[in-house]
Amino acid sequence: MSQIVEGDKDFMPINGTDYLEFYVSNAKQAAHYYKSAFGFKSLAYKGLETGSKELESYVVVQDKIRLVLTSPLKSGTEVGKHIDKHGDGVKVTALWVDDATYAYNEAIKRGATHYMKPVTEKDEHGEVVRSGIYSYGEVVHIFVERKNYNGVFLPGFVAWETANYNPEPVGLKYVDHMVGNVALGQMNHWVKFYEEVMGFTQIMSFDDKDISTEFTALMSKVMSSGNGRIKFPINEPAPGLKKSQVDEYLEFYEGEGVQHIAVATDNIVKTVTELRDRGVEFLRVPDSYYDVLTERVGKIDEDIEALRPLGILVDRDDEGYLLQIFTKTVQARPTMFFEIIQRKGATSFGKGNFKALFEALEREQELRGTL
Repeated sequence: MSQIVEGDKDFMPINGTDYLEFYVSNAKQAAHYYKSAFGFKSLAYKGLETGSKELESYVVVQDKIRLVLTSPLKSGTEVGKHIDKHGDGVKVTALWVDDATYAYNEAIKRGATHYMKPVTEKDEHGEVVRSGIYSYGEVVHIFVERKNYNGVFLPGFVAWETANYNPEPVGLKYVDHMVGNVALGQMNHWVKFYEEVMGFTQIMSFDDKDISTEFTALMSKVMSSGNGRIKFPINEPAPGLKKSQVDEYLEFYEGEGVQHIAVATDNIVKTVTELRDRGVEFLRVPDSYYDVLTERVGKIDEDIEALRPLGILVDRDDEGYLLQIFTKTVQARPTMFFEIIQRKGATSFGKGNFKALFEALEREQELRGTL
């Protein structure tokens, strides 16, 4: 692993993640899954009743996390073609900015590919300006400027109220980072894209010596916005004896895309217990992992015997330690999953857990017959 010091001044300040939009085959059912299993609340809706004739979207929220679940209402739409090729997955990473026109113009000037020119959308609650550019694969970044808006979500949406069914939240707070998988030889291309087009800085780098098992390996570089509020690790496969998790992803997603979304919590034991009780499935490491945990990470505030039955992992860096766990994939294809993370000072990504995690992933691949 190498550590890279931050460079030039941040020319594109980003306030945070505004929303993530998933293209899914059944938005209504997906919305209820994220509510019942992950503790999200109903927020907003767009569909036939609001005048949207081709697409239906449900928006769910938990603290600072907003997920938009979008499905087509007829055949032949671009959304439908995207789902047919990739399955369910992330299409849009929307970034909250002060000036969406400025962000778009700066990105295009620096080499970005156009997705959506700045558009002002209005309703009785004010106006929102949005613009967008392409990233890896078919993923897009939409810049959202909402300083003159006080509606429920965006113009075109109405409040979605389900008074009789809103499960309690599980303690998810915000998007900590989002990981992309790209094709062999493309990682450095996208590192350069985020540096030059969006003013990000490479803050960490892992090679196949850091991220490998007996059978598989990958390489990763972590890109961060100037203020550190947005972090995008980028993975590419590395040669190994068998097919790596990134290779499997690229095969079944049929291209580059978002591999996992890491969401933060202040109490990972409580959060994971709630998620597990609601049916969310997690990857498991061998029980022996915990027998040598304190030797590897030193003293921690947590009760290891509370972590063991849940399968929560621990790692330490120079700033502190973190706790993390990974769900199994959350759709039919073995592609996207979630990470639950609690930081106790650590700013890294769990390098010490990579081997145990990858072995757990390989066990899942073996069950699927794709290793």
